[in-house]
Amino acid sequence: MGKLEDNKKRKKDAIVNSAFALFIQNGINDTSIADIMKKADLAKGTFYLYFKDKYDVRDYLIRKKAAQIFEKAQLALEETDINDFEERIIFMVDNILNQLNDNKVLLRFISKNLSWGIFRHAIMNMSLDKALSAEEFMKKLFRETDKKFRNPEMLIFMIIELVNSTAHNVILYKQPVELPELKDELYPLIRQMIHSFEIVE
Repeated sequence: MGKLEDNKKRKKDAIVNSAFALFIQNGINDTSIADIMKKADLAKGTFYLYFKDKYDVRDYLIRKKAAQIFEKAQLALEETDINDFEERIIFMVDNILNQLNDNKVLLRFISKNLSWGIFRHAIMNMSLDKALSAEEFMKKLFRETDKKFRNPEMLIFMIIELVNSTAHNVILYKQPVELPELKDELYPLIRQMIHSFEIVE
């Protein structure tokens, strides 16, 4: 990376990190671009070289944070000797739930602002330094199993929606149950979902 590119990355990182801290502290509605740039110690006009508005930063942050979570789970899976497709999916879900349980501030931020479109863009298109993009990784999982599935993207969508809709209150408020009890009910449902999409010849 050249000096110019390094300087651009440093400025963008400063904007993103400042925005995240302020969004968590004050909420997006009560955070202005001026606030972000003051915290980043950069001129206000610099903001528009990287983002069109604060909601653009929010979406970027959600994509980046989601991609980081997925990358961490992916790298953890690669350290195991798990080869079964179903067990790999369960491992990924379990790792992601544990990450969110360990970082409730991040869960609040993501869940408050998350839409399927933003999340799909994150996991499908945003690859980080150490891992495949989620799209490449999921294709690899489907490719490496001898099982066949109809509409793999719909299967992944439904698993994500199920996990997202059930885990939020359980992790943040321990309602209606705590996380271990949710997992006991959630994982058999995911297995059933996978089986229902499997093509049996």
